[in-house]
Amino acid sequence: MTLADRKLLREIVVVVVLKLVVLVLLWNAFVRDARVPVDAARVASQLSAAPSSPASATTGDRHGQ
Repeated sequence: MTLADRKLLREIVVVVVLKLVVLVLLWNAFVRDARVPVDAARVASQLSAAPSSPASATTGDRHGQ
């Protein structure tokens, strides 16, 4: 490994470590304390409900087909 290769490897490692540190800081600042309340009865009713629209629409523009 040449001196230039070692320098490049060191720079890449430093950049990756800095990015990881920034990601951890951002996660701690904005995501860590975020909580979403879940109501089990409402989830069950949503999962068991019939779909409100068909899965494949047959109307509309077919984009030149």
